[in-house]
Amino acid sequence: MRLVAITNWAYGVTVALTLASGTTMLLASSAQQRERAAVDQRYALDRATATIEDDALALSELARQFAINGDVADLLAYRRAQADLAPVETRTRHIRDAGAASDELRSLHDALGWVDALQAQQAQAIVARRRNDRNTAVRILFAPEYERELDRSRAAVERFQYRLDQRTGDDLRAAERTARIWRSASEAMLAITGLLFLFVLYFVFRRRVLHPVVKLSDVIGRLAAQDYDAEPPLYERIDEIGDMAQALRVFRENGIERQRLEHERDADRAARDLLSRMTQRMQGCDTVVELQAVVGRFVPELAPQLAGRLYLLDPVRNALLEACSWLDPVHSSNEFSPLSCWGVRRGAPHRPAGAVFDVPCDHLVGEVVPNSLCLPLTGQHGLLGLLYFERRAGFADDGLSDVYLQMLAENIGLALDNLRLREALRSLAMADALTTLPNRRQLDEVLAREVSKAERTGTSLCCAMIDIDHFKRFNDEHGHDAGDAVLRAVGTLLKDIVRDDLVFRFGGEEFLMLLPDTRPDIAAVRADEIRERIGALRVRYDGKDLGRITTSIGLACAPLHTDWASIVQTADAALLRAKQAGRDRVLSAIARKNRADLISAMQTRIATSSTP
Repeated sequence: MRLVAITNWAYGVTVALTLASGTTMLLASSAQQRERAAVDQRYALDRATATIEDDALALSELARQFAINGDVADLLAYRRAQADLAPVETRTRHIRDAGAASDELRSLHDALGWVDALQAQQAQAIVARRRNDRNTAVRILFAPEYERELDRSRAAVERFQYRLDQRTGDDLRAAERTARIWRSASEAMLAITGLLFLFVLYFVFRRRVLHPVVKLSDVIGRLAAQDYDAEPPLYERIDEIGDMAQALRVFRENGIERQRLEHERDADRAARDLLSRMTQRMQGCDTVVELQAVVGRFVPELAPQLAGRLYLLDPVRNALLEACSWLDPVHSSNEFSPLSCWGVRRGAPHRPAGAVFDVPCDHLVGEVVPNSLCLPLTGQHGLLGLLYFERRAGFADDGLSDVYLQMLAENIGLALDNLRLREALRSLAMADALTTLPNRRQLDEVLAREVSKAERTGTSLCCAMIDIDHFKRFNDEHGHDAGDAVLRAVGTLLKDIVRDDLVFRFGGEEFLMLLPDTRPDIAAVRADEIRERIGALRVRYDGKDLGRITTSIGLACAPLHTDWASIVQTADAALLRAKQAGRDRVLSAIARKNRADLISAMQTRIATSSTP
């Protein structure tokens, strides 16, 4: 029952009990008034009957005194008393007006009749005494008959008083009982009203209002401080306090939901920020190795509940090879065919277990199908790799939605595609279009790398400058296309002999070859072998044999022949000497010590020839 209903009922009952208590008090007061009226009536009737008896006895005494003494004063006193005595009707009317009943009045009439009879005998005695017949007068007034009549009148009066006393006593007792009943009822009503007030005060106000409100006040304070661990007390009564408790529960649930949404929003914002930062770092990567480092650094922070691997496609072997991993994945192979993954086959994310039942991939290991996710990485020209995730033990969810994982895969795929495109553009920029050999731009980078390596390891680095002898005759005699065919043939041979990244087209008909960690004598032997193999080439163009191709090679080794920074210029100087010496030969640069002696001798010869 609601508090307002309880309060209204208590108010109504209190008003009713108050009215009832007031009514009983009025009735008790009325009963007390009747009680007082009965007492007054009894007193008035007692006085009236006592006067009749006293008057009768007084007349009898005065008549007897006159009969005995004959004193005129007694006779006068008798006459005055008799004159004061009212007639029977007047006396009975007075008593009837005082409240005497009819049967009581009959008893009173009998008594008054005996009094009148006594007055008649008294009158006879007075007459006899006035005739001086004292004896007759005394005999009449003192005769036994007179005494009997006097006793009868007294008995009649006493009987009247007895009946009157009995009736008035009953009325008085009834009035007292009625007054006592109504007074008790009034006191009971007051007691019930007080108990009802105490009940409402304790059970309703204290137990159903004060205690719950105190508890709810504490909960409200904690909820206001966003302490949603504070749970409102369970209040099953259907009233205003119950409504407040229910409202607080709804407020707490809304607060918990709002807090959860805020946490999700913060986590979502943090994931977006981290993903954006990762994307920026991947865009700044120059190599796949740098990209692998960025992926291995950021992905565990993005999805700490997920272990995984990044696979890259090896187009030569047609296999997906592990590039990097994080958080120790255990359910996927390090290398497998692209056809082993359903995600790669379908070109879409693939999850074999979890919310959706599907076919497990062949690259998964173990008897139990893990809750994994395969995200193919694709670019403009097809498959680039695979991003693999598996849920770690002890975690109930992935922690990051599939939407962000797909965005992550798209960003990694885009970064890989950009790197591949950048590498292709770099290759185009660093390679000669005719021979596909690295050009001079690539030479600068490779030379710096090899020089640094040689300085660090204390080994030698040799550089061979190769020039096709009389190359202009191929263009003049057979056309420029024939000259291009010669250049391509020489470039192809050099790539077969030396690593692709150590032979370069230096410009025109010149080629440059680096021989790291090679002694000068061995480098000279290899250079001569290359010269002979080029001389053995037979290039045909347009059905014609272009003739024998000869080359001149200049060889320089650092630090024997020159310092590291001048190795190319030294090799070029050796090439110039080879051409001047008749072409189709290999000449090494002059060692530093021999060069110093040669310079000193030349200076001496010049000085001698200039002396007169």
